[in-house]
Amino acid sequence: MIKKLLLLISICLAIGFAGSCMGLNFHQATAVSIFSSSIVGTLFFWNFRLTFAFLGTSVLLITQTIDVDNVIKFSSLEVIFFLIGMMVLVALLKNSGFFAWILSLILRIRNLSGAKFVVMISVISALLACAVDEVTSIIFVVAAIFEICDYFDVDPTPFLIISVLATNIGSSGTALGNPIGILIASKSGLTFEDFLLKAFPIMIVCLFIFVLIVRVWYKKAISELNRKMKEYGDNEILIKLISVPPEKELKISLAIFGVTLLFISLHHRLELLWGVKTNTILLTVPLISSGLVMAWKHQKARQFIERDVEWWTLLFFMLLFAQAGTLKYTGATDVLANRLVTLAGNSTTFLTGLILWVAAIGSSVLDNVILVAAFIPVIQSFRDLNLQPLWWALLFGGCLGGNITLVGSTANIVALGILEKEKNIHLTFLSWIGIGLTVGVITTCIVWAALIFLPIYK
Repeated sequence: MIKKLLLLISICLAIGFAGSCMGLNFHQATAVSIFSSSIVGTLFFWNFRLTFAFLGTSVLLITQTIDVDNVIKFSSLEVIFFLIGMMVLVALLKNSGFFAWILSLILRIRNLSGAKFVVMISVISALLACAVDEVTSIIFVVAAIFEICDYFDVDPTPFLIISVLATNIGSSGTALGNPIGILIASKSGLTFEDFLLKAFPIMIVCLFIFVLIVRVWYKKAISELNRKMKEYGDNEILIKLISVPPEKELKISLAIFGVTLLFISLHHRLELLWGVKTNTILLTVPLISSGLVMAWKHQKARQFIERDVEWWTLLFFMLLFAQAGTLKYTGATDVLANRLVTLAGNSTTFLTGLILWVAAIGSSVLDNVILVAAFIPVIQSFRDLNLQPLWWALLFGGCLGGNITLVGSTANIVALGILEKEKNIHLTFLSWIGIGLTVGVITTCIVWAALIFLPIYK
Protein backbone atom coordinates (compact mmCIF):
# COMPACT_ATOMS: atom_id res chain seq x y z
CA MET A 1 0.00 0.00 0.00
CA ILE A 2 2.86 2.39 0.83
CA LYS A 3 4.47 1.68 -2.56
CA LYS A 4 1.16 2.39 -4.32
CA LEU A 5 0.72 5.60 -2.34
CA LEU A 6 4.23 6.81 -3.22
CA LEU A 7 3.63 5.90 -6.87
CA LEU A 8 0.33 7.81 -6.80
CA ILE A 9 2.00 10.95 -5.38
CA SER A 10 4.80 10.69 -7.95
CA ILE A 11 2.35 10.33 -10.86
CA CYS A 12 0.27 13.32 -9.74
CA LEU A 13 3.32 15.54 -9.23
CA ALA A 14 4.66 14.48 -12.63
CA ILE A 15 1.32 15.29 -14.29
CA GLY A 16 1.21 18.69 -12.61
CA PHE A 17 4.81 19.45 -13.66
CA ALA A 18 4.13 18.26 -17.23
CA GLY A 19 1.08 20.54 -17.34
CA SER A 20 3.19 23.52 -16.30
CA CYS A 21 5.72 22.70 -19.01
CA MET A 22 2.87 22.60 -21.57
CA GLY A 23 1.95 26.17 -20.71
CA LEU A 24 -0.78 25.59 -18.13
CA ASN A 25 -1.03 28.20 -15.40
CA PHE A 26 -1.01 27.32 -11.68
CA HIS A 27 -4.76 26.77 -11.36
CA GLN A 28 -4.98 24.77 -14.59
CA ALA A 29 -2.07 22.53 -13.57
CA THR A 30 -3.61 22.09 -10.09
CA ALA A 31 -6.98 21.10 -11.58
CA VAL A 32 -5.34 18.54 -13.89
CA SER A 33 -3.17 17.16 -11.08
CA ILE A 34 -6.06 16.79 -8.60
CA PHE A 35 -8.39 15.18 -11.13
CA SER A 36 -5.61 12.79 -12.15
CA SER A 37 -5.00 11.90 -8.49
CA SER A 38 -8.68 11.00 -8.10
CA ILE A 39 -8.53 8.79 -11.20
CA VAL A 40 -5.27 7.04 -10.28
CA GLY A 41 -6.25 6.85 -6.61
CA THR A 42 -9.53 5.16 -7.56
CA LEU A 43 -7.62 2.71 -9.74
CA PHE A 44 -5.10 1.86 -7.00
CA PHE A 45 -7.37 2.10 -3.95
CA TRP A 46 -10.94 1.37 -5.12
CA ASN A 47 -12.37 1.18 -1.60
CA PHE A 48 -10.99 4.65 -0.80
CA ARG A 49 -12.32 6.42 -3.91
CA LEU A 50 -14.62 8.68 -1.89
CA THR A 51 -11.63 9.69 0.26
CA PHE A 52 -9.79 10.93 -2.83
CA ALA A 53 -12.91 12.75 -4.03
CA PHE A 54 -13.31 14.55 -0.68
CA LEU A 55 -9.64 15.46 -0.30
CA GLY A 56 -9.17 16.46 -3.93
CA THR A 57 -12.19 18.78 -3.97
CA SER A 58 -11.00 20.34 -0.69
CA VAL A 59 -7.58 21.09 -2.20
CA LEU A 60 -9.23 22.75 -5.22
CA LEU A 61 -11.21 25.00 -2.85
CA ILE A 62 -8.30 25.83 -0.54
CA THR A 63 -6.02 26.76 -3.46
CA GLN A 64 -8.86 28.90 -4.89
CA THR A 65 -8.70 26.91 -8.12
CA ILE A 66 -12.50 26.91 -7.92
CA ASP A 67 -15.04 28.47 -5.55
CA VAL A 68 -17.96 26.93 -3.64
CA ASP A 69 -20.62 28.28 -6.02
CA ASN A 70 -18.98 26.63 -9.02
CA VAL A 71 -18.38 23.36 -7.14
CA ILE A 72 -22.15 23.20 -6.64
CA LYS A 73 -22.75 24.24 -10.27
CA PHE A 74 -20.46 21.58 -11.72
CA SER A 75 -21.53 18.76 -9.36
CA SER A 76 -24.43 18.01 -11.74
CA LEU A 77 -27.12 17.84 -9.07
CA GLU A 78 -29.72 17.40 -11.80
CA VAL A 79 -28.09 14.08 -12.77
CA ILE A 80 -27.86 13.02 -9.11
CA PHE A 81 -31.57 13.78 -8.52
CA PHE A 82 -32.47 11.80 -11.65
CA LEU A 83 -30.47 8.79 -10.45
CA ILE A 84 -32.06 8.96 -6.98
CA GLY A 85 -35.54 8.93 -8.50
CA MET A 86 -34.74 6.00 -10.79
CA MET A 87 -33.18 4.03 -7.91
CA VAL A 88 -36.42 4.39 -5.91
CA LEU A 89 -38.46 3.18 -8.91
CA VAL A 90 -36.16 0.19 -9.37
CA ALA A 91 -36.55 -0.60 -5.66
CA LEU A 92 -40.34 -0.63 -6.22
CA LEU A 93 -40.00 -3.06 -9.12
CA LYS A 94 -37.76 -5.29 -7.03
CA ASN A 95 -40.20 -5.20 -4.12
CA SER A 96 -43.14 -5.95 -6.43
CA GLY A 97 -41.58 -9.12 -7.84
CA PHE A 98 -40.94 -7.84 -11.35
CA PHE A 99 -37.70 -9.76 -11.73
CA ALA A 100 -39.19 -13.02 -10.41
CA TRP A 101 -41.97 -12.56 -12.97
CA ILE A 102 -39.34 -12.21 -15.75
CA LEU A 103 -37.73 -15.47 -14.58
CA SER A 104 -41.05 -17.29 -14.68
CA LEU A 105 -41.62 -16.05 -18.25
CA ILE A 106 -38.30 -17.56 -19.35
CA LEU A 107 -39.16 -20.93 -17.84
CA ARG A 108 -42.60 -21.00 -19.46
CA ILE A 109 -41.12 -20.94 -22.98
CA ARG A 110 -42.22 -24.08 -24.81
CA ASN A 111 -39.48 -26.49 -25.85
CA LEU A 112 -36.84 -24.46 -24.06
CA SER A 113 -33.38 -25.34 -25.38
CA GLY A 114 -29.83 -24.23 -24.66
CA ALA A 115 -29.73 -22.02 -27.76
CA LYS A 116 -33.09 -20.42 -26.91
CA PHE A 117 -31.92 -19.85 -23.34
CA VAL A 118 -28.80 -18.01 -24.54
CA VAL A 119 -30.89 -15.81 -26.84
CA MET A 120 -33.39 -15.11 -24.04
CA ILE A 121 -30.84 -14.16 -21.39
CA SER A 122 -28.96 -12.00 -23.91
CA VAL A 123 -32.09 -10.11 -24.98
CA ILE A 124 -33.48 -9.79 -21.44
CA SER A 125 -30.10 -8.65 -20.06
CA ALA A 126 -29.77 -5.99 -22.76
CA LEU A 127 -33.36 -4.71 -22.55
CA LEU A 128 -33.41 -4.68 -18.74
CA ALA A 129 -30.19 -2.64 -18.80
CA CYS A 130 -31.91 -0.21 -21.18
CA ALA A 131 -34.94 0.16 -18.91
CA VAL A 132 -33.41 0.16 -15.42
CA ASP A 133 -29.63 0.18 -15.00
CA GLU A 134 -26.84 -2.29 -15.64
CA VAL A 135 -26.13 -3.13 -11.99
CA THR A 136 -29.75 -3.79 -10.97
CA SER A 137 -30.47 -5.81 -14.10
CA ILE A 138 -27.35 -7.98 -13.78
CA ILE A 139 -28.10 -8.84 -10.14
CA PHE A 140 -31.48 -10.30 -11.05
CA VAL A 141 -30.43 -11.94 -14.30
CA VAL A 142 -27.55 -13.67 -12.50
CA ALA A 143 -29.97 -14.89 -9.81
CA ALA A 144 -32.19 -16.31 -12.57
CA ILE A 145 -29.23 -18.00 -14.26
CA PHE A 146 -28.17 -19.62 -10.97
CA GLU A 147 -31.69 -20.95 -10.37
CA ILE A 148 -31.92 -22.46 -13.84
CA CYS A 149 -28.36 -23.84 -13.96
CA ASP A 150 -28.74 -25.37 -10.47
CA TYR A 151 -31.98 -27.05 -11.52
CA PHE A 152 -30.39 -28.54 -14.65
CA ASP A 153 -27.06 -29.19 -12.88
CA VAL A 154 -24.78 -27.30 -15.31
CA ASP A 155 -21.91 -24.83 -14.84
CA PRO A 156 -23.40 -21.29 -14.70
CA THR A 157 -20.14 -19.51 -15.59
CA PRO A 158 -20.52 -19.34 -19.41
CA PHE A 159 -24.12 -18.10 -19.12
CA LEU A 160 -23.16 -15.55 -16.48
CA ILE A 161 -20.44 -14.17 -18.78
CA ILE A 162 -22.95 -14.02 -21.65
CA SER A 163 -25.44 -12.07 -19.54
CA VAL A 164 -22.77 -9.59 -18.36
CA LEU A 165 -21.51 -8.93 -21.90
CA ALA A 166 -25.10 -8.45 -23.12
CA THR A 167 -25.82 -6.11 -20.22
CA ASN A 168 -22.90 -3.84 -21.13
CA ILE A 169 -24.03 -3.77 -24.76
CA GLY A 170 -27.63 -3.04 -23.73
CA SER A 171 -26.59 -0.23 -21.39
CA SER A 172 -25.67 1.87 -24.45
CA GLY A 173 -29.17 1.69 -25.94
CA THR A 174 -30.89 4.42 -23.90
CA ALA A 175 -30.01 7.24 -21.54
CA LEU A 176 -31.15 5.07 -18.61
CA GLY A 177 -28.89 2.04 -19.04
CA ASN A 178 -25.73 3.53 -17.61
CA PRO A 179 -24.99 6.64 -15.52
CA ILE A 180 -22.85 7.92 -18.40
CA GLY A 181 -25.96 7.96 -20.60
CA ILE A 182 -27.87 10.44 -18.46
CA LEU A 183 -24.65 12.41 -17.85
CA ILE A 184 -24.03 12.76 -21.59
CA ALA A 185 -27.70 13.57 -22.25
CA SER A 186 -27.70 16.36 -19.66
CA LYS A 187 -24.47 17.93 -20.92
CA SER A 188 -24.86 17.49 -24.68
CA GLY A 189 -28.48 18.45 -25.27
CA LEU A 190 -29.24 15.01 -26.74
CA THR A 191 -32.81 13.93 -25.96
CA PHE A 192 -34.24 10.56 -24.99
CA GLU A 193 -35.67 10.40 -28.51
CA ASP A 194 -32.18 10.87 -29.92
CA PHE A 195 -31.03 7.85 -27.93
CA LEU A 196 -33.95 5.76 -29.18
CA LEU A 197 -33.39 6.78 -32.81
CA LYS A 198 -29.60 6.73 -32.91
CA ALA A 199 -28.19 4.63 -30.05
CA PHE A 200 -30.82 1.91 -29.70
CA PRO A 201 -30.64 0.62 -33.33
CA ILE A 202 -26.84 0.26 -33.18
CA MET A 203 -27.19 -1.49 -29.84
CA ILE A 204 -29.60 -4.00 -31.43
CA VAL A 205 -27.17 -4.68 -34.29
CA CYS A 206 -24.31 -5.19 -31.80
CA LEU A 207 -26.51 -7.50 -29.73
CA PHE A 208 -27.40 -9.60 -32.79
CA ILE A 209 -23.73 -10.03 -33.75
CA PHE A 210 -22.91 -10.75 -30.10
CA VAL A 211 -25.44 -13.61 -29.94
CA LEU A 212 -23.90 -15.17 -33.06
CA ILE A 213 -20.43 -14.95 -31.49
CA VAL A 214 -21.34 -16.49 -28.13
CA ARG A 215 -23.37 -19.31 -29.68
CA VAL A 216 -20.17 -20.41 -31.45
CA TRP A 217 -17.80 -19.56 -28.57
CA TYR A 218 -19.82 -21.45 -25.94
CA LYS A 219 -21.08 -24.21 -28.21
CA LYS A 220 -19.98 -26.94 -25.81
CA ALA A 221 -21.72 -25.39 -22.76
CA ILE A 222 -24.91 -24.81 -24.77
CA SER A 223 -24.91 -28.43 -25.96
CA GLU A 224 -24.51 -29.65 -22.37
CA LEU A 225 -27.46 -27.52 -21.22
CA ASN A 226 -29.49 -28.83 -24.16
CA ARG A 227 -28.79 -32.41 -23.13
CA LYS A 228 -29.77 -31.75 -19.51
CA MET A 229 -32.99 -29.97 -20.54
CA LYS A 230 -34.08 -32.98 -22.56
CA GLU A 231 -33.13 -35.28 -19.71
CA TYR A 232 -35.02 -33.31 -17.03
CA GLY A 233 -38.09 -32.55 -19.17
CA ASP A 234 -40.58 -29.78 -18.32
CA ASN A 235 -39.81 -26.99 -15.86
CA GLU A 236 -43.07 -27.09 -13.87
CA ILE A 237 -41.34 -27.91 -10.59
CA LEU A 238 -38.95 -24.96 -10.89
CA ILE A 239 -41.77 -22.61 -11.92
CA LYS A 240 -43.72 -23.52 -8.78
CA LEU A 241 -40.70 -22.71 -6.61
CA ILE A 242 -40.62 -19.11 -7.88
CA SER A 243 -42.52 -16.77 -5.59
CA VAL A 244 -44.28 -13.92 -7.45
CA PRO A 245 -46.11 -11.30 -5.29
CA PRO A 246 -49.78 -10.39 -5.89
CA GLU A 247 -50.51 -9.62 -9.55
CA LYS A 248 -52.34 -6.36 -8.73
CA GLU A 249 -49.29 -4.87 -7.01
CA LEU A 250 -47.05 -5.90 -9.90
CA LYS A 251 -49.42 -4.30 -12.43
CA ILE A 252 -49.54 -1.01 -10.51
CA SER A 253 -45.74 -0.94 -10.22
CA LEU A 254 -45.32 -1.64 -13.94
CA ALA A 255 -47.88 1.05 -14.75
CA ILE A 256 -45.96 3.64 -12.70
CA PHE A 257 -42.69 2.66 -14.29
CA GLY A 258 -44.23 2.59 -17.78
CA VAL A 259 -45.76 6.07 -17.43
CA THR A 260 -42.41 7.35 -16.15
CA LEU A 261 -40.62 5.94 -19.21
CA LEU A 262 -43.30 7.42 -21.48
CA PHE A 263 -42.81 10.93 -20.07
CA ILE A 264 -39.03 10.53 -20.20
CA SER A 265 -39.20 9.46 -23.85
CA LEU A 266 -41.39 12.49 -24.70
CA HIS A 267 -39.52 14.97 -22.51
CA HIS A 268 -38.14 17.07 -25.37
CA ARG A 269 -41.54 17.54 -27.01
CA LEU A 270 -43.18 18.35 -23.68
CA GLU A 271 -40.46 20.86 -22.80
CA LEU A 272 -41.04 22.64 -26.12
CA LEU A 273 -44.82 22.50 -25.66
CA TRP A 274 -44.77 23.88 -22.12
CA GLY A 275 -41.90 26.30 -22.71
CA VAL A 276 -39.68 24.97 -19.91
CA LYS A 277 -35.89 24.73 -19.87
CA THR A 278 -34.21 21.85 -21.72
CA ASN A 279 -34.07 18.58 -19.71
CA THR A 280 -36.46 19.89 -17.02
CA ILE A 281 -39.04 17.15 -17.71
CA LEU A 282 -36.34 14.50 -18.20
CA LEU A 283 -34.80 15.17 -14.81
CA THR A 284 -37.94 15.79 -12.73
CA VAL A 285 -40.24 12.97 -13.90
CA PRO A 286 -38.35 10.28 -11.89
CA LEU A 287 -38.57 12.52 -8.80
CA ILE A 288 -42.34 12.95 -9.24
CA SER A 289 -42.83 9.21 -9.75
CA SER A 290 -40.63 8.28 -6.80
CA GLY A 291 -42.51 10.79 -4.63
CA LEU A 292 -45.80 9.08 -5.53
CA VAL A 293 -44.23 5.68 -4.86
CA MET A 294 -43.15 6.76 -1.37
CA ALA A 295 -46.67 8.04 -0.67
CA TRP A 296 -48.15 4.70 -1.84
CA LYS A 297 -45.55 2.56 -0.06
CA HIS A 298 -45.10 4.87 2.93
CA GLN A 299 -44.28 1.95 5.24
CA LYS A 300 -41.23 1.15 3.08
CA ALA A 301 -40.38 4.70 1.96
CA ARG A 302 -37.48 5.05 4.40
CA GLN A 303 -36.12 1.66 3.32
CA PHE A 304 -36.26 2.71 -0.36
CA ILE A 305 -34.22 5.84 0.39
CA GLU A 306 -31.76 4.45 2.94
CA ARG A 307 -31.09 0.99 1.51
CA ASP A 308 -31.83 1.15 -2.21
CA VAL A 309 -30.30 4.53 -3.08
CA GLU A 310 -26.53 4.14 -3.56
CA TRP A 311 -25.47 7.22 -1.59
CA TRP A 312 -21.79 6.21 -1.54
CA THR A 313 -21.71 6.10 -5.35
CA LEU A 314 -23.76 9.27 -5.77
CA LEU A 315 -21.48 11.29 -3.47
CA PHE A 316 -18.48 10.06 -5.43
CA PHE A 317 -20.15 11.09 -8.70
CA MET A 318 -20.99 14.58 -7.38
CA LEU A 319 -17.43 15.39 -6.32
CA LEU A 320 -15.93 13.77 -9.41
CA PHE A 321 -18.18 15.88 -11.64
CA ALA A 322 -17.11 18.98 -9.70
CA GLN A 323 -13.43 18.12 -10.24
CA ALA A 324 -14.04 17.53 -13.96
CA GLY A 325 -15.91 20.85 -14.11
CA THR A 326 -12.88 22.55 -12.60
CA LEU A 327 -10.88 21.53 -15.69
CA LYS A 328 -13.39 23.48 -17.77
CA TYR A 329 -13.61 26.36 -15.26
CA THR A 330 -9.86 26.94 -15.31
CA GLY A 331 -9.59 26.56 -19.10
CA ALA A 332 -7.40 23.43 -18.95
CA THR A 333 -9.75 21.58 -21.31
CA ASP A 334 -9.55 24.42 -23.85
CA VAL A 335 -5.78 23.94 -24.02
CA LEU A 336 -6.18 20.18 -24.55
CA ALA A 337 -8.98 20.65 -27.10
CA ASN A 338 -6.88 23.10 -29.12
CA ARG A 339 -4.00 20.64 -29.22
CA LEU A 340 -6.34 17.82 -30.36
CA VAL A 341 -7.84 20.03 -33.08
CA THR A 342 -4.34 20.89 -34.26
CA LEU A 343 -3.49 17.18 -34.34
CA ALA A 344 -6.74 16.22 -36.12
CA GLY A 345 -6.70 19.14 -38.53
CA ASN A 346 -10.38 19.92 -37.75
CA SER A 347 -11.35 16.42 -38.92
CA THR A 348 -14.48 15.29 -37.04
CA THR A 349 -13.99 11.78 -38.45
CA PHE A 350 -10.52 11.50 -36.91
CA LEU A 351 -11.68 12.87 -33.56
CA THR A 352 -14.70 10.52 -33.53
CA GLY A 353 -12.49 7.46 -33.99
CA LEU A 354 -9.97 8.76 -31.46
CA ILE A 355 -12.59 9.38 -28.76
CA LEU A 356 -14.35 6.07 -29.47
CA TRP A 357 -11.23 3.93 -29.09
CA VAL A 358 -9.69 5.90 -26.23
CA ALA A 359 -13.01 5.61 -24.37
CA ALA A 360 -13.28 1.88 -25.15
CA ILE A 361 -9.72 1.07 -24.09
CA GLY A 362 -9.87 3.42 -21.11
CA SER A 363 -13.15 2.02 -19.80
CA SER A 364 -11.69 -1.50 -19.95
CA VAL A 365 -9.39 -0.61 -17.04
CA LEU A 366 -11.13 2.39 -15.47
CA ASP A 367 -14.66 3.17 -14.30
CA ASN A 368 -16.47 4.61 -17.33
CA VAL A 369 -18.08 7.41 -15.30
CA ILE A 370 -14.63 8.76 -14.43
CA LEU A 371 -13.56 8.53 -18.05
CA VAL A 372 -16.68 10.25 -19.38
CA ALA A 373 -16.52 12.96 -16.71
CA ALA A 374 -13.00 13.77 -17.93
CA PHE A 375 -13.97 13.78 -21.62
CA ILE A 376 -17.15 15.90 -21.40
CA PRO A 377 -15.49 19.28 -20.80
CA VAL A 378 -12.94 18.48 -23.53
CA ILE A 379 -15.70 17.77 -26.09
CA GLN A 380 -17.56 20.91 -25.01
CA SER A 381 -14.41 22.88 -25.86
CA PHE A 382 -14.62 21.89 -29.56
CA ARG A 383 -16.79 24.90 -30.31
CA ASP A 384 -16.39 25.02 -34.10
CA LEU A 385 -17.03 21.33 -34.81
CA ASN A 386 -20.13 19.16 -35.12
CA LEU A 387 -20.15 17.53 -31.68
CA GLN A 388 -22.91 14.98 -32.15
CA PRO A 389 -20.72 12.08 -33.45
CA LEU A 390 -18.25 12.81 -30.65
CA TRP A 391 -20.96 12.37 -28.01
CA TRP A 392 -22.07 9.05 -29.52
CA ALA A 393 -18.44 7.89 -29.71
CA LEU A 394 -18.01 8.68 -26.01
CA LEU A 395 -21.22 6.83 -25.08
CA PHE A 396 -20.50 3.66 -27.04
CA GLY A 397 -16.81 3.59 -26.20
CA GLY A 398 -17.60 3.92 -22.49
CA CYS A 399 -20.21 1.14 -22.56
CA LEU A 400 -18.74 -1.39 -25.02
CA GLY A 401 -15.19 -1.09 -23.71
CA GLY A 402 -16.46 -2.42 -20.39
CA ASN A 403 -16.64 -5.90 -21.95
CA ILE A 404 -12.92 -6.16 -22.65
CA THR A 405 -11.65 -7.00 -19.14
CA LEU A 406 -12.91 -8.42 -15.85
CA VAL A 407 -12.98 -4.97 -14.24
CA GLY A 408 -14.24 -3.07 -17.28
CA SER A 409 -17.63 -2.19 -15.81
CA THR A 410 -19.51 -2.20 -12.52
CA ALA A 411 -21.78 -4.94 -13.89
CA ASN A 412 -18.73 -7.19 -14.42
CA ILE A 413 -17.45 -6.67 -10.89
CA VAL A 414 -20.89 -7.21 -9.29
CA ALA A 415 -21.61 -10.39 -11.28
CA LEU A 416 -18.21 -11.93 -10.63
CA GLY A 417 -18.49 -11.07 -6.95
CA ILE A 418 -21.80 -12.94 -6.77
CA LEU A 419 -20.24 -15.90 -8.63
CA GLU A 420 -17.41 -16.09 -6.10
CA LYS A 421 -19.72 -15.71 -3.10
CA GLU A 422 -22.47 -18.11 -4.20
CA LYS A 423 -20.52 -20.73 -6.19
CA ASN A 424 -16.94 -20.25 -4.98
CA ILE A 425 -15.86 -19.93 -8.63
CA HIS A 426 -12.98 -17.52 -9.30
CA LEU A 427 -12.62 -16.33 -12.88
CA THR A 428 -9.10 -15.53 -14.08
CA PHE A 429 -8.07 -12.71 -16.37
CA LEU A 430 -7.30 -15.16 -19.17
CA SER A 431 -10.66 -16.94 -18.90
CA TRP A 432 -12.40 -13.62 -19.63
CA ILE A 433 -10.07 -11.75 -21.99
CA GLY A 434 -10.65 -14.04 -25.01
CA ILE A 435 -14.41 -13.56 -25.32
CA GLY A 436 -14.34 -10.08 -23.79
CA LEU A 437 -11.76 -8.72 -26.22
CA THR A 438 -13.47 -10.39 -29.18
CA VAL A 439 -16.89 -8.96 -28.35
CA GLY A 440 -15.50 -5.58 -27.30
CA VAL A 441 -13.43 -5.04 -30.46
CA ILE A 442 -16.06 -6.33 -32.91
CA THR A 443 -18.93 -4.29 -31.44
CA THR A 444 -16.75 -1.16 -31.23
CA CYS A 445 -15.80 -1.61 -34.91
CA ILE A 446 -19.51 -1.84 -35.79
CA VAL A 447 -20.16 1.45 -34.00
CA TRP A 448 -17.10 3.05 -35.60
CA ALA A 449 -18.34 2.16 -39.10
CA ALA A 450 -21.84 3.45 -38.28
CA LEU A 451 -20.58 6.78 -36.93
CA ILE A 452 -18.39 7.34 -39.97
CA PHE A 453 -20.65 6.19 -42.80
CA LEU A 454 -24.27 6.69 -41.71
CA PRO A 455 -25.56 10.21 -42.43
CA ILE A 456 -27.85 10.18 -39.38
CA TYR A 457 -24.78 10.76 -37.16
CA LYS A 458 -23.35 13.64 -39.19
